[in-house]
Amino acid sequence: MTTTRDLMTPSPRCIGVNDSLRIAASVMADLDVGALPICGEDSRLKGMLTDRDIVVGAIALGMDPETTPAEALAKGKPITVDADDDIRVALDRMQENQIRRLPVIDDHRLVGIVSQADIARSLSAATTGKTVESISR
Repeated sequence: MTTTRDLMTPSPRCIGVNDSLRIAASVMADLDVGALPICGEDSRLKGMLTDRDIVVGAIALGMDPETTPAEALAKGKPITVDADDDIRVALDRMQENQIRRLPVIDDHRLVGIVSQADIARSLSAATTGKTVESISR
């Protein structure tokens, strides 16, 4: 059985709930990523923040990226997968929820992210194609 832990990118960089959107955007630029997990002071996942969230969900609505905290864009309970779940569980969640990046949790702590790129590097072309197609509907 291939577990989510086997495919995930480990030790993702978090943005703090009180960090500004400008800081989040800067971290994304430095890491060359389009999304960051939002974590509380307890290191628990509070949500996910994308570059699109910053631009369309905040700046376009007139929010100040210098003063708006990342937490302002964390909506609802994040969709996650357990590190020891079969990778098929992660694929199903990504497809059902049309998400490109899935936080991986172990003992209530964020330990990784499974992305479309992780899937493409590790699984068959057919599995990758089905996942990307379902996510992109």
